[in-house]
Amino acid sequence: MRIIKVLLLFVVLLTISCGEQAELGTKKNPIKMYFVPSMEAGKIVTSGKEVADFITEKTGYYFKVAVPTSYASVIEAMGTNETDIAWLATFAYVLANQKFGAEVALTAVRKGLDKYKGQFIALANSEINSLEDIDGKIIAYTDAASTSGFMYPSALLARKGIKPDKYFFAGGHPQSILAVYDGNADVGCTFWAPEGDDGPRDARRAIIETYPDVMEKIKIIGYTDWIPNDTVTFRKDFPQEMKEQVVNALLEYAGTKEGHETLVRLLDIDNFVRSTDADYEIVRQTIKAIGKDASELIK
Repeated sequence: MRIIKVLLLFVVLLTISCGEQAELGTKKNPIKMYFVPSMEAGKIVTSGKEVADFITEKTGYYFKVAVPTSYASVIEAMGTNETDIAWLATFAYVLANQKFGAEVALTAVRKGLDKYKGQFIALANSEINSLEDIDGKIIAYTDAASTSGFMYPSALLARKGIKPDKYFFAGGHPQSILAVYDGNADVGCTFWAPEGDDGPRDARRAIIETYPDVMEKIKIIGYTDWIPNDTVTFRKDFPQEMKEQVVNALLEYAGTKEGHETLVRLLDIDNFVRSTDADYEIVRQTIKAIGKDASELIK
């Protein structure tokens, strides 16, 4: 009888321990940090793990780094606690904030700017040389949740009354460039960033190792308005003290030589600035200007 009681007590204790989730930031329950598929996933994961390792060294928190298949997947993960931190593109952040209360903490800085533009691209030997030439053509946008790769360029064309024949979502900035490079689209929409000491740093750079002639073969034919840069965003209710430690570690990392090199390799990021949701109100106003809602555009 005593043996049975001991066994029952063991089962109860085991059930309780299994039902309790390990503390966030431990090896058994690491902080989940997701990146959007803005370039080749393998490269993002490699650099992302280097970032995570530094934060672990500074804070003692453990991380799991991943790159889901789409911007929408990352956004939805913020609403299910599947991820804790997401490096979200601008429009993706606005949507994640609207749907799930996600909170921006840092804005990326490139060449001293915390803003950027979208660019329209075409084959260098094509007769498409301006936005007006896009009328009746095929466009490769990046993703429905991409600010520079869809929302801002589509809004600009709508304001100008320019009507493409059709469009499709290529799945990311490199894919949009390749769609034009391979002749599957007349025009592509991707991000533009200021040129650095090492040459152009717009989206074409993401595939230059595999396609070394991309700069000569693909030209820029136009730009969107300025857009607040991409973000480091935390899910709603992420512990404030932990958030502050992670943010401080990222700011410190960006200030190191190794960290700066990794961030440039990761997403062409030179540094970060602290930011709040108010800094992204201009994006919401742009969406309203074309009579849309963030959740409507994601469809």
